[in-house]
Amino acid sequence: MTEWELRTAGSSYAVRATQLGLELAHWGRPVRVVPPKGSFETPADIAPLEFAAAGTRHAQAAELLVAGGVALRLVLGSVEHTDHRLRALLRDDDAGLEVELVVQTSPDHEVVERWAVLRAERDLVLHRAFGAGWNVPVGPGARVGTLAGAWSRECTPAEVDLPAGQLSVGSRQGITSHTYAPVVVLRPRDGGDAYGIALAWSGSWRLGVDAVPFREVVRVSGGIADEGPIELAAGEELETPHLLGVHSPDGPAGVARAWHAYQRRLARGPEHRPIVYNSWYATTFDVRLEHQLALADAAAEVGVEVFVVDDGWFRGRTSDRAGLGDWFVDEHKFPDGLAPLVDGVRERGMRFGLWVEPEAVSPDSDLYRAHPEWVHRPLITLRNQYVLDLGNPEVEAWVAAMLHRLLTEHPISYLKWDMNRAIPLGGSVAHTRAYHRLMRMLREEFPHVTVEACAGGGGRVDNAVLAVSDVVWPSDETGPRDRLAIQHGFLSAYPPHVMSSWVTDEPDRLDTTPASLEFRFVVAMAGVLGIGTDLLAWTPRMRERAREMVALYREIRPVVHAGEVTWHGSPADPACAVQYTTDDRVVLLAWARPGADPLRVHPGVACRGAAADGTVEVPFRLAPDCDVLVLDRDG
Repeated sequence: MTEWELRTAGSSYAVRATQLGLELAHWGRPVRVVPPKGSFETPADIAPLEFAAAGTRHAQAAELLVAGGVALRLVLGSVEHTDHRLRALLRDDDAGLEVELVVQTSPDHEVVERWAVLRAERDLVLHRAFGAGWNVPVGPGARVGTLAGAWSRECTPAEVDLPAGQLSVGSRQGITSHTYAPVVVLRPRDGGDAYGIALAWSGSWRLGVDAVPFREVVRVSGGIADEGPIELAAGEELETPHLLGVHSPDGPAGVARAWHAYQRRLARGPEHRPIVYNSWYATTFDVRLEHQLALADAAAEVGVEVFVVDDGWFRGRTSDRAGLGDWFVDEHKFPDGLAPLVDGVRERGMRFGLWVEPEAVSPDSDLYRAHPEWVHRPLITLRNQYVLDLGNPEVEAWVAAMLHRLLTEHPISYLKWDMNRAIPLGGSVAHTRAYHRLMRMLREEFPHVTVEACAGGGGRVDNAVLAVSDVVWPSDETGPRDRLAIQHGFLSAYPPHVMSSWVTDEPDRLDTTPASLEFRFVVAMAGVLGIGTDLLAWTPRMRERAREMVALYREIRPVVHAGEVTWHGSPADPACAVQYTTDDRVVLLAWARPGADPLRVHPGVACRGAAADGTVEVPFRLAPDCDVLVLDRDG
């Protein structure tokens, strides 16, 4: 029996060749195979296969399902292996299908990356084309953690005890969705090592957890949503979305830190994580030059690095009922073009940015009147807009040309790409791939432009987006106590250096406990700080306090963005803190409800000034409901 090992930063992932195919041998611990005792399961149903097809497996679920009841018998062929990459070929000659499996690791992090490439020699229709089967050695059964929610309530942690059965999460919206994040965490029901599985895909998707009764391995599969056929013509190939897996002996918190270490490898330099002022809450659609320049004065005064004009700057955009698609500067609002505003912002020492929504079009727009055939069918308006079909090569080319024009005509160095509705019928694979190509084009051809990914809040946050953007907008909820709860869940799967968070005057929707200005800042300082309020409505003392908080954030920003994250308690507690640890410094951001006692935490590392038992007290000196503590590491 031949076995291959792929090394990660601190462990390994090992697979072996058997007569049934490619099987998992070791991941965190050895994988034990128990022979079938009854006559209703075949050996392939029990084997920890890395990839299975219906027909190879019979009683249990499989990653590949061909329409028309075609039973596939995938036979393992050649295998190529290096320390960090394995490529294996599976074939069914009768069906005319080849499956190339790829497993990839890195010495820089703990993540294992897997996907499949399907090549058809004759026309095939696929009902399911997932990228991998993860055999997670946590059974029988598992504790399964997910991130669930809704608009303004994204990333709410949920954990279920799954002694047996199947758990499925996904999106039918054509985007990643606010309802579920494409990530699950599994651990044994009695505690122990934890495993995380994430899908890097920004369209409709599905992740399934299958805990077969009494089985030591719990299987996780995922990929493009399996509710519509995928046609694969003769000679075509399909590369499935990539799946990421990670093991940690330190439980779910260790899984989160492993994700962050991997995601930091996707990031560009710190200049792409600036302090942003966004004018939306100050103006909505009433965008005027002199008002914007007055806001720019206030933003520069408090220390902002990038000034972003949100919705309302382009032709015909006086409400959300018109103008989307007509990406030209509104001549009535800016009779001399954008230059006076851009120059004014830059003269005040800030970079300039714009909001765009390239995938959307208003029925009342010149673009829609010229090209009604470019829109996804059926014609259903949400937020008074349609969705352009990026899967149409003409549309993709038009969007690329529009972005080129916009970014070459004006010295724009920050672009907020928004998407404010679901795509009819769940969109298409082609739409999602075009979105990724356009985002990569921005990164490659305009490397000076920081790109923020947004979809009506956290509707499009996944590892594929993190690979092509610089920051993401986790939620439209900016009320500080509700936002703190969202950020608590967000940081369990995604890192602080991509978590755009604004200080605003917007009220909380759920938790209406009063919060100080400092509380609002400390919540936003837990990631990439932004300000989104009407600064002209703030008193001089408030703006001065904001300037002090921005200066404090600049001091701690390198630790917040690069530090190892540890939560002490949760936002549901009377007081909680999030800790960021680097080689030489510890930063603690702490929050409390009115009347809470000072918070005592154990940083887990030696710090100068810590008590004899290693704990540190956070006394809420910054404000009665929050504090920021900066400690030097001891030694």
